[in-house]
Amino acid sequence: MSHLEPEAKIFACSESVYLAEIIAKEYGIPLGKMTMAKYSDGEFQPSYEESIRGLRVFIVCSTFPSADNLMELLLMIDAAKRASARHITAVIPYFGWARQDRKDKPRVPIGAKLVAKLLETAGATRIMTMDLHADQIQGFFEKPVDHLFASTIFLPYVKSLNLENLTIASPDMGGSKRAYAYSKYLESDVVICYKQRKEANIIDTMELIGEVKGRNVILVDDMIDTGGTLAKAADLMIEKGALSVRAICTHAILSGSAYEKIENSKLLELIVTDSIPLKKESNKIRVVSCAPLFAEVMHMVQHNNSISGKFLM
Repeated sequence: MSHLEPEAKIFACSESVYLAEIIAKEYGIPLGKMTMAKYSDGEFQPSYEESIRGLRVFIVCSTFPSADNLMELLLMIDAAKRASARHITAVIPYFGWARQDRKDKPRVPIGAKLVAKLLETAGATRIMTMDLHADQIQGFFEKPVDHLFASTIFLPYVKSLNLENLTIASPDMGGSKRAYAYSKYLESDVVICYKQRKEANIIDTMELIGEVKGRNVILVDDMIDTGGTLAKAADLMIEKGALSVRAICTHAILSGSAYEKIENSKLLELIVTDSIPLKKESNKIRVVSCAPLFAEVMHMVQHNNSISGKFLM
C-alpha cells in the first residue's frame, strides 16, 4: 500500500461496539482489539491490543449520555495519538451536546463548541458525524468534518412505501429546512408545526401551519428525545384529518417515558437509525441501519475519494 493510503483499522467505544461491528463487516475488515481496564472508583483506561503505528484509525463512538461515552472517546483518541497513529478519525454517528450550540440565555455554556475543542485537543485529525442538531457546529472545528445526512438511507425507504397524497412535516420551525429538502426530493407538500415551550421538553401550545386533511404525513427531525413533540404533532394532525402520520428521526434518544408516549400516540410508525441503541423493543419503531453509509464513506476517505455523491440533500 502506498504512503498516501495507510492501512485502516476500526475500533469502538464500549457502548458503540454493536454498531462498529456492523460497520467493520460492511467495510470488510475485522473490528480492532481493545481492552478496558476499570478501577473501583469508576475510572477507566482503554488500551489498543494491536499496533496502530502509521495507520489510519477510525474510532466509532456515539457520545450520548452518560458523559463516560465522550470521556472514553477522548481517551481512545489520546491513546491512538501516543501510539503514533498517522490519522485519527472520530466517527460520531450521534454527536452529543449538540443542542448546546449557542448562548440562548445568559450565563450558559456553548457545550457543542467545548466538545469540538476537546476532540481536537485530544488529537482527532478528522470528524465524521451524521445529522448534527445545527449545521453550524461544523464551524466549531478546525479539522475536516464529514457531515453525513441520514436522508441518504431514509429517502429510499420512504419511496418504497409508495404513499399517495404525501406531505412532509416539520415538528418545529427550526426543522423547516430539513422538511423542505425532503419535500423537494419527494415532490410533496410541506407543513410546519409551530410550538411554544414552558421549559425544556415541555410543550405549552402547538399549532399547524398548512393543510393535512386527506394526506399521508411524514414528520422529519434530527432526533427524538422525550417524544412529546412528535406524539402531540401526530395527534394534532389526525384531528385535522390526516390519513396517517409517520415520523423519521435520525437519533433515537428516547428518554424518560418516550416509549410509552410513542405507543399511545397516533403515530403509525417511527423510523430511526441505530446511531443510538434502543433501550427496548417497540412495535411502532423501525430501525434502518446507518452502518452501510458510514462504512462506504470511511472507505472513500481511506482512498481519498470524493464523498459528495453520498449527499442527497
